Amino acid sequence: METAEFIETIRRDGTLLADAAERAGLEGAVPPCPDWRVRDLVLHQGIVHRWATRFVAEGRMRPEPIAAGTPADDAELLGWFRDGHERLVSALESAPPDLECWHFLRADSPLGFWARRQAHETAVHRVDAEIAAGRAPTAVDPVFAADGIDELLTGFHARSKSRVRNEAPGTLRVRAVDLPAERGDWLAHVSADPLVVEHAVEDDADCTVSGTAADLYLALWNRAPYEKLEVTGDSSLLELWRRTGAIT
Repeated sequence: METAEFIETIRRDGTLLADAAERAGLEGAVPPCPDWRVRDLVLHQGIVHRWATRFVAEGRMRPEPIAAGTPADDAELLGWFRDGHERLVSALESAPPDLECWHFLRADSPLGFWARRQAHETAVHRVDAEIAAGRAPTAVDPVFAADGIDELLTGFHARSKSRVRNEAPGTLRVRAVDLPAERGDWLAHVSADPLVVEHAVEDDADCTVSGTAADLYLALWNRAPYEKLEVTGDSSLLELWRRTGAIT
């Protein structure tokens, strides 16, 4: 996907998140994140948006804590969120293509990284807000969903921080049935080390989980149940993922 497409997704999903949070009320429960109320969700996403904006707008070259000033009055919270969301979108749109700044996953460019990361960050938490409001989540585009699966598998879980480890090696295939293999097929090698992931290879897998890209995206990011997915082979590998790889 192009950087401009990610920015447009941030614009849309940030607005949907705020609207859903307003419908749900700040005391509403957030089922995918049992320890949170909607207030916590809005605060978290608003802080993250401001954190990301600092790197993009100011070209900061070193990692910094995820922190930002927050409003003392709940009545100001959604306005504060919307303001930070608009600032992020504006910073990304006005940043030069050759922007240099800190980022924490492999990417073609720092600007591309921040647009992609904040698009998926905002999309996942938009789903949280919509679920909190008692509504079915807005549909996720298959190509965007596949990109988010790729970021999760080849980005987050290729890092040393990943807990998806197993002393007994095994392979887990993730297959999006509504996309061609080159865009929607991943073979993850699970071992005592971080995941090693191959794309669109024909090797057999110990376990295969398949479904639409959107259903896989929401399930693997811990935002939807696995009932819509088809699982074949050694299901213990999928259970390992559910215990250690789900993002809350």
